Amino acid sequence: MNTLTRLLAPAALVVASLLPAGAAPIPLDAISGYMNGMRTAESKFTQVNADGTISTGTLYIKRPGRMRFEYDPPEQALVIAGGGAVAIFDPKSNGGPETYGLDRTPLKLILDDNMDLGRANMVTDHREEGPSTVLRAQDPEHPEYGHIELVYTGGAGAPVELRQWVVTDEAGSQTTVILGDLRTDVSLGDSMFSIRRESQRRGGD
Repeated sequence: MNTLTRLLAPAALVVASLLPAGAAPIPLDAISGYMNGMRTAESKFTQVNADGTISTGTLYIKRPGRMRFEYDPPEQALVIAGGGAVAIFDPKSNGGPETYGLDRTPLKLILDDNMDLGRANMVTDHREEGPSTVLRAQDPEHPEYGHIELVYTGGAGAPVELRQWVVTDEAGSQTTVILGDLRTDVSLGDSMFSIRRESQRRGGD
């Protein structure tokens, strides 16, 4: 059994016990309502990178538009979404962070102030998969930017909960993020999501 299988097998057993097999997919309006009600959140995560390597850390979300990935040692990388951009801080680099426009990444879809899954051409797949609901979403105006596949549990009287996502970027590269226990309504300061502040702290401009 490889490392990834060992990591995922216990989580799969837990998720499989949450809902009976054959449950209908969670309705899109229920998922939209759940996401729009989530203003702040915190969770441990396991990240499976495109090259098969695995990272762990803590994720912070502050909607709209803000997200922070803090990676566990020995990694020292940091990813911040804020101010309409996504910045990757790599301590091995002598320059500033690698920066992208948030609106060019599929993460924008879950960080929007109003996530409306009923928009035409936004959801391209919505299915029940064992005990989970899986949906694939894209920017209807820019499908070329890639898509995000979101995995939820709940429904049928149980609370909806985001458990995992897979981002496929415009180059076709995939990154999977598997969440631990997601705590919502946590207190998170705005400075955590300031790319400029983090750059200054690291000695940049």
